[in-house]
Amino acid sequence: MKIISYNVNGIRSAASKGLHDWLEISQPDVACFQELKAQEDQIDTVSLNSIGYPYCYFHPAKKKGYSGVGLISKTQPDLVKIGMGIEKYDDEGRVIRADFGPLTIICVYMPSGTTGDARQAFKMEFLADFTVFISELRKERKEILICGDYNICHKAIDINNPEKHTTMSGFLPEEREWFDGFVATGMIDTFRVFDKSPERYTWWSFRARAKGKNLGWRIDYHLLSEEARHRLKSASIFREIEYSDHCPVRVELDMTL
Repeated sequence: MKIISYNVNGIRSAASKGLHDWLEISQPDVACFQELKAQEDQIDTVSLNSIGYPYCYFHPAKKKGYSGVGLISKTQPDLVKIGMGIEKYDDEGRVIRADFGPLTIICVYMPSGTTGDARQAFKMEFLADFTVFISELRKERKEILICGDYNICHKAIDINNPEKHTTMSGFLPEEREWFDGFVATGMIDTFRVFDKSPERYTWWSFRARAKGKNLGWRIDYHLLSEEARHRLKSASIFREIEYSDHCPVRVELDMTL
């Protein structure tokens, strides 16, 4: 099973730049999207259906043009659940869950704290509540893949000039401490299993892109529970894809084991 995660920075904009053509060529079994910036009736599901994705699920934010997550699949999930069951997060369209046999896929768009102290506090609350949400889920579902934009660089290797960013949301000590603790619960950063090299980013500012500078952040992840480690075949970043200010990340799991 090939699973793509992609912060599209507006699914309508990404579609107009060729997202559907790329999906048709790359053919992931499941694609998880973050930052839809669209309501469900504004998303071109007819085109998605026509390229092989008859099962489309979206969790838009109540606020128009903001946030939102989605999941499309070639095969029908056994179960789909929208949201975390916590109104303040569900209003922002942060989480979708889909079960495929023994595997649960979570598509998540974690909040950014870059706009000020109030949003940073909201982000930290979300991180704590998300940990509880996953902890409770793992009592019933052992094999879990959490795909999405975490809005956090975990390690210094995941960000350009780390010494310059220690006071910036996305690389704050308390955010990285949360990431350490979350991974310690038994989650694997799938990309780093295969690639431990520096300067492997998933987001760049438009200014850096325009100047051709590789000054980015790795904030998009596939975290896999230890119970599913035996299924892990590969993980990679599609750095050549530019339908957004992010690029897609991919993981491949062997579901025959």
